[in-house]
Amino acid sequence: MTPDFHRIRRLPPYVFEEVNRIKAGLRADGVDIIDFGMGNPDMPTPKHIVDKLIETARDPKAGRYSASKGILGLRKAMAGYYARRFGVTLNPETEVVATLGSKEGFANLAQALTAPGDVIVCPNPAYPIHAYGFIMAGGVIRHVPALSPEEYLSGVSRAVRHSAPPPSVLVVSYPSNPTAQWVDLDFYREVVALAKKHDMLVLSDVAYSEIYFEDNPPPSILQVEGARDIAVEVNSLSKTYAMAGWRVGMVVGNDRMCAALARVKSYLDYGAYTPIQVAAAAALNGPQDCVEEIRQTYKRRRDCLVDSMRRAGWDIPAPPASMFAWAPLPEPFREAGSMLFSKLLVEEAGVAVAPGSGFGEYGEGYVRIGLVENEQRIRQAARNVKRFLAHAEEILGRAHNALAAQ
Repeated sequence: MTPDFHRIRRLPPYVFEEVNRIKAGLRADGVDIIDFGMGNPDMPTPKHIVDKLIETARDPKAGRYSASKGILGLRKAMAGYYARRFGVTLNPETEVVATLGSKEGFANLAQALTAPGDVIVCPNPAYPIHAYGFIMAGGVIRHVPALSPEEYLSGVSRAVRHSAPPPSVLVVSYPSNPTAQWVDLDFYREVVALAKKHDMLVLSDVAYSEIYFEDNPPPSILQVEGARDIAVEVNSLSKTYAMAGWRVGMVVGNDRMCAALARVKSYLDYGAYTPIQVAAAAALNGPQDCVEEIRQTYKRRRDCLVDSMRRAGWDIPAPPASMFAWAPLPEPFREAGSMLFSKLLVEEAGVAVAPGSGFGEYGEGYVRIGLVENEQRIRQAARNVKRFLAHAEEILGRAHNALAAQ
């Protein structure tokens, strides 16, 4: 039976599914795949965090329902993080909501804020939930090219002038997934001024706030005077503490938006398992040397990737932040497009990447590479890529013949 539910019809086919299918088939045949396609941290969660989870889980009361907006101890720890890291003072009762990861927080914010037909300004390329959270909530997306922060800001101004009804929400996300772009506080000052001028709310995603490489810690939009009048920020423990599967995030800032999110969540969940929340508070309140260790691991991988791929014949710009590299297609494959390139790369070289077209139409011509393999595997991938590029003409010829025969 063909699915015909309204919200399902509004979602496109999963762009990454074809590459994932090829990857799974090759693995079933015993092929070793070096997988850069997913943004899934491979490092272990620091021991003191795991120990706190185990300790708390032994409490007979631990299995009871928790609080949908997070236990107070965790919300206080999140407020404490913002005070230390950004110099931003938050009220944990009214300006902090603990979420089941940043993705859930973002999606339920969209549900809380959006009326059918509301126009949302969203970067493109972007992490899919930034657009599709609002689409599932009944919103209309105004995609703005975002291959640089400057391009995005100028495009937002044009989008506001030419949208009817006027946009109600503006989405920003830096460090960016997938493009790994970084912005300074002046960028956020412009965002706040623009949003206030045009009566828009702002959702800022800073899930990669602690993954940076050049003594350039990303700022928070909440550091801008007056930002809390219109903005909330979505953050996560997933990458900072290698806790992706734990599903702990936060939404902080404007009290009215936080209250709306908390109201929606109160109908949908009872919050994360209490020991997970207690362990997350221990992560935020405890020793932070593990954060620097994780950051340095990503930096070593970034440097290894950029250097080894350059020597293999593929020039990849060094990302200033995030756990991704945003790589233009190698010259022989630029006309082929990111999807065909990604399929051929995994089939012929055993190297999986995410096609840029999966992040929006303006992502075409690029692939996203996750820094989720160790340096030895990265160097092996570069050797595979070097052989792949050396036979580019032959590989493309076979691919075009196969397509013509279909």
